[in-house]
Amino acid sequence: MTHQHAAHALEPSPDDPTDFWENRYAEKDAIWSGRANRMLVDTVAELAPGRALDLGCGEGGDAIWLAERGWTVTGVDISPTAVARADRAATDRGLSAEFLTADLDIWRTDETFDLVSACFLQSPLAFGREEVLRRAAGLVRPGGHLLSVAHAAAPPWSKWAAPAEPGRARAASCAADDPTMVFPTPAGDLAALALGDDWEVLIAQVRTRPATGPDGQQATLDDSVVLVRRHPERS
Repeated sequence: MTHQHAAHALEPSPDDPTDFWENRYAEKDAIWSGRANRMLVDTVAELAPGRALDLGCGEGGDAIWLAERGWTVTGVDISPTAVARADRAATDRGLSAEFLTADLDIWRTDETFDLVSACFLQSPLAFGREEVLRRAAGLVRPGGHLLSVAHAAAPPWSKWAAPAEPGRARAASCAADDPTMVFPTPAGDLAALALGDDWEVLIAQVRTRPATGPDGQQATLDDSVVLVRRHPERS
């Protein structure tokens, strides 16, 4: 089931998440690089392909990378523009992938997956990220994996960046003008998931990666990475 966004008769609201992300994607023909994020590649490259769900798929970089490696992929994003770009990019590569327009706060499915990826599910608007992660865990099949990747600190070029040493991002508890902008931690995400005994924690750490800002700035960024595996069912 998907929640399709209907066009607004009035001016877009800056507090409406669909309007916010539609405006964001309207800024450029491509907001993201089109490449898979490094933490996804580093953590799931050795997994056997199966069915994958990419939550917050954006323009499809991660989903397309998975599809190229034999995964059957469903991507979900709130922005119709992003979903259209992802679908077009997959088609241009001759790949079969399903992309849905939906608000993850309310989207539900009865399907299950071998991999559920929730990468950079962060927004300056109110968003029930922890509840989305808990529901995501419920979509993982026995033997499957859940991957959560989040910005553990704001990039130095972001308005949410805390003071830091040059070229290095540092976490801030929140922005003074936006108390919703709190950066996740591996321990916090594990606590939010509230996993039972049928799960194994494979990765729960902050990892670093090099990054280039919008004006060519170079920095080392911190990502919170959590990879968990649901134990296979015993016969």
